Amino acid sequence: MELLKERIKDDGKLVSKEILKVDSFLNHQIDPRLMQEIGREFANRFKEEEISKILTIEASGIAVALMVGLELDVPVVFAKKKKASTMDSKVYTGEVKSFTKNRVYNISVDSTYINNEDKILIIDDFLAMGNASQGLLEIVNKAKAELAGIGIVIEKGFQPGGKLLREQGIKVESLAIIDSLADNEINFL
Repeated sequence: MELLKERIKDDGKLVSKEILKVDSFLNHQIDPRLMQEIGREFANRFKEEEISKILTIEASGIAVALMVGLELDVPVVFAKKKKASTMDSKVYTGEVKSFTKNRVYNISVDSTYINNEDKILIIDDFLAMGNASQGLLEIVNKAKAELAGIGIVIEKGFQPGGKLLREQGIKVESLAIIDSLADNEINFL
């Protein structure tokens, strides 16, 4: 997606050779028009999948997932990093290790919102090591739902997450795949 790549080049900030900061348009301040285009692109890539729900993780995935849900006209469910007291007693859980925060989260979704009749599309902002996707896959599997695929806004192709998911036979669609962040330069595949 050329619009996204241009925005990453223009407004992305390199923190290190492994970390790209896109807070100005994706995961702190959000550009609604860009999110709308991203939502359309994912909807186009997954339109044949008969998706019944979008699943993401709080907080950065919600804006993207909402736009995809709007385009596909399906509900968006997000996994919470802390179980709320209002959640049903039965929840599906998964474990996620945050690459950037170096912390393990137990994420959860109330069983009311995902079940074995659902065909789920997972949406997230970044894919690096694949930990968030694996945690969301745990939830999909525990709910005995069907996985349609995974949509990622920015994939770090130089880290193993995308490869590991694809080796499992999962359809992964990434809108921008970064080959390298070395030498203070953003290079795409």
